[in-house]
Amino acid sequence: MSDTDVFRAIADPTRRQIMSMLVDGELRVSDIASQFEMSRPAVSKHLAQLESADLIMVERQGREAINRLNPEGLKPVAEWLTFFSQFWDDKLAKLKQAVEGSDD
Repeated sequence: MSDTDVFRAIADPTRRQIMSMLVDGELRVSDIASQFEMSRPAVSKHLAQLESADLIMVERQGREAINRLNPEGLKPVAEWLTFFSQFWDDKLAKLKQAVEGSDD
């Protein structure tokens, strides 16, 4: 799994919606597929991409696949956002300093 895989996986709105559904708990593929107007194989492809990006965990129980959100998989996204949050905090602090200092 690479950071690129994570960003590629969350770039798709269907996969983001699936992840949001899994926030409330584990779901079977059929439970997830019932929420979309696409085939079960299409939903399975989205799930496979989320699994390969380590964003969900899949447990096989007989013929069923139980899907769970893996919050740790979002760590690269959180780190990326933290970097840019700090970047903008610094820029805004400098702007504030410049604006407040210009009244002298």
